[in-house]
Amino acid sequence: MHVHDAIMSRKSIRRFLATPVPRVSLMRILEGAAMAPSGHNIQPWKVYAVAGAVKEALSVDILAAIANDPPAQHLPEFDYYPVNWIEPFIGRRRKLGHELYAILGIGREDKAARERQMLENYKFFGAPIGLFVTFDRSLATGTFMDVGMFIENILVGARGEGLDTCGQAAFNWYHKVIRRHLPMQDSELLACGISLGFADPAAPENKLLPEKIKPEAFTTFLGFDEDKA
Repeated sequence: MHVHDAIMSRKSIRRFLATPVPRVSLMRILEGAAMAPSGHNIQPWKVYAVAGAVKEALSVDILAAIANDPPAQHLPEFDYYPVNWIEPFIGRRRKLGHELYAILGIGREDKAARERQMLENYKFFGAPIGLFVTFDRSLATGTFMDVGMFIENILVGARGEGLDTCGQAAFNWYHKVIRRHLPMQDSELLACGISLGFADPAAPENKLLPEKIKPEAFTTFLGFDEDKA
């Protein structure tokens, strides 16, 4: 697969097949991810790959925490989303949510169905592999950019293997529970979780194609000769 095709076909998948992922494919994805740039080549990332009984036990514990613990007991260690949303960002967020629930046939007032769909995050949407990306909390803001490029390499690399992914900030709320299952050090900050596997082509949620902004809308071109390609 050409790299541009991999990039253009990448999207967040919210229902996976149980088909196992070949270990060789996972290792190629991680090898490619490791080629991501980082300031002064510090390579700050760590990955925890979970499958089988370990992944299942982790899911069970998170779902139990959601059902039984006060929400204030589980908070992320950094703000992924803004405290105060403004346009155009809040509009884009709402549009995606409306489109997802519509394609799933979930009504706007059906809070129970919305909650059930949200909980699918913690079941890895049925994917056979879950990845957790961390980095050392002593590092600076620029490290978030380094880790972001590393994560994108995973997402695009998965497409090159015929696989799909879903990057999930939802796991960040339950980092305390996740730490019970992974050999994470206290010095490590959880960046996100990633579900990895083969997309279920029959799942309606996987037919969602979020609208993307065109380059002309976010790029300012200066000093270009308009008569030349």
